[in-house]
Amino acid sequence: MAHSVPVSASSCNLASISSGASRYNLFMSERLPWIAADPASQRLLALAEKVAPAPTTLLITGESGSGKDHFARLVHELSPRRDAPYLKIDCTSLPPQLIESELFGHERGAFTGAVDRKLGRLELGGKGTIVLDEIAAFSPEGQGKLLRVLQERTFERLGGTETLRIDARLIALTNTDLRAAVSAGHFREDLFFRLSVLPIVIPPLRERPADIVPAAEYFLANLAAIHNRPAIQISETAMRVLAAYRWPGNLRELRNAVERAMVFCKGGSLQPEDLPDNIRAAAGGSALLAGLRSLEDLEREAIAQTLEATRYHISKSAEVLGISRKTLLEKRKKYGMQ
Repeated sequence: MAHSVPVSASSCNLASISSGASRYNLFMSERLPWIAADPASQRLLALAEKVAPAPTTLLITGESGSGKDHFARLVHELSPRRDAPYLKIDCTSLPPQLIESELFGHERGAFTGAVDRKLGRLELGGKGTIVLDEIAAFSPEGQGKLLRVLQERTFERLGGTETLRIDARLIALTNTDLRAAVSAGHFREDLFFRLSVLPIVIPPLRERPADIVPAAEYFLANLAAIHNRPAIQISETAMRVLAAYRWPGNLRELRNAVERAMVFCKGGSLQPEDLPDNIRAAAGGSALLAGLRSLEDLEREAIAQTLEATRYHISKSAEVLGISRKTLLEKRKKYGMQ
């Protein structure tokens, strides 16, 4: 099973990693890996290289666990800011006032419990990168303050009067449909448009099928080291089970499944029985388990059969296959099904 990554990266090194019968390529920045076996991930890597040098705010959207934070970190590592701080605020885990305090900082006495001056991430970030995870959780008041930061690159600490300048780059992440939030009156339209200068969508793992096995192998290698286990491989049969599953929890679910399988594995390779029951059940009786066929062959056949069954109705075929219309058109062109 071989995966080639044709995208060249001036600031990345291409490491070739082998595991049993599977071999794949892994892009390595100085401190961060990026699996790019699937064409969609190759395009994301190329996009990261293009946007990394610019100071422009990014809005990264995608399903939970799809890799939004990892992509934001990749942009940071590929940028001239790589040696400056990379700071993140989880907006869903803090009350609105504390989110603002974490971002802007506060003066002593700004609110109950503010016994000392505290510097916020906008100051501590220096010339680095500040990531706002789940930007949709910002309060209406906080959204107004953030809009000013984006427009004027200035802010004040809570309870303060001194105007400070921001040098850091801001990256906003969300799995929320912000357009729908704007329509519902939960998110400011002007802030949405200000954030959307460079919107980037991270496709779910099911739309990056060629990444599933390489990512699983990468997770396994790292987890084996953490658990002080000898090198473990993934059997061909287990690979096909992993590839057949749709991964609603995306990369986060895949990592958890691999760790669970490693704990239950008694030999030198992961077997289907080591995987969680729901993943095995999803692949049970599938043709994927019957023969040693490549994922590319299976994907080509599935697309061809679906197109024929829907009389080449692209939108309906994409819905049946569980991928976007754009992805289906790209794969149709790739396999010469014009």
